[in-house]
Amino acid sequence: MADRRLQVFHTVARLLSFTKAAETLHMTQPAVTFQVRQLEEYFNTRLFDRTHNRISLTEAGARVYEYSDKIFELYGEMENAVREMTGEISGSLTIGASTTIAEYMLPALLGDFRAKYPDVSIHLKVSNTDGIVSMVENNTIDLGVVEAPVSNKNLVVDECRRDKLVAILPPGHPKADLSKITLNELLEYPFICREEGSGTREVINEYMNNTKDCQSCMDVAMELGSPEAVKGAVEAGMGISVVSNATIQKELRLGTLVAIELDPVLERPFSFVHQKQKFRVRVMEELLDFARAYCQAHREV
Repeated sequence: MADRRLQVFHTVARLLSFTKAAETLHMTQPAVTFQVRQLEEYFNTRLFDRTHNRISLTEAGARVYEYSDKIFELYGEMENAVREMTGEISGSLTIGASTTIAEYMLPALLGDFRAKYPDVSIHLKVSNTDGIVSMVENNTIDLGVVEAPVSNKNLVVDECRRDKLVAILPPGHPKADLSKITLNELLEYPFICREEGSGTREVINEYMNNTKDCQSCMDVAMELGSPEAVKGAVEAGMGISVVSNATIQKELRLGTLVAIELDPVLERPFSFVHQKQKFRVRVMEELLDFARAYCQAHREV
């Protein structure tokens, strides 16, 4: 039996979606459907029930999925054992990152990792924090890197570093000369914020809820989907915002934005998140070790 057919079936069965399986495997949906049909022909039975655009495992499909899970776990253990003997690091990983991390932290980290391990293939998916956590929960990515706390206790969360958030204003703003700014002072002005589901938005909302004596409400002028869009709106004088200090270094050098520390200070974790597993392929372990060391060496915010 061809390993590829079983791998494709296992992915479809795990996600219960041909579309999501095709995306995860970097295949077209017709190719995924073809592989599953070949496996059904091999066993001479249906493995999925397909009704109203939804799929479920048949009794035979559930049995094949149970055994395929064990097979791929053994494959992984075998690969790890051989890699440890030979010292070879290779393979493929799919990483998901929230927008801020994908744009400002991961390029350098992954560039250094690929320079050290050129035989490793890495695919990157970008979404907001909620989207990345959902991908980890559904096993559509191997590792997520997020910028807000993760509530799912069934996932492993490993903090990488702390990230400081600061208020940003256009030069010439009435508050631009302050060394620190309180929440009440900040909320006197129209606020440019990220979309719902963004880690940055979640952390700011929690900061507001936990700040004593905050009498003001957020006057949301715009909701935008990326740090670059938020910065552009603030530069254009459409409001003020709170963003990661790591995202504004270029603008501070050019003098197009002013950054002011929040009072009280606002920090958040950048964290790795992944499924709890009895084993992980060696390339995953190597990436986690490399990323932890990288974060220790770049802890400044």
